[in-house]
Amino acid sequence: MSLVISRQGESFEITLKRFKKKIERAAILSEIKKHQRYEKPSVEKRRKENAAKRKIVKNARKMAKFMK
Repeated sequence: MSLVISRQGESFEITLKRFKKKIERAAILSEIKKHQRYEKPSVEKRRKENAAKRKIVKNARKMAKFMK
């Protein structure tokens, strides 16, 4: 559970911003969104395969950049 304590004289907006950043770093929102609905095994497999392909392409671009 993420907990943010408001500092002395800190506005609510800044405290809320720190809380949102902390949740984002902890990947809580992405986990919640992932479990909101059922995903068929075939759809999950396809999503993971596409993510792996994107990762390979990204790494290949990164390596090509360093080889120049």
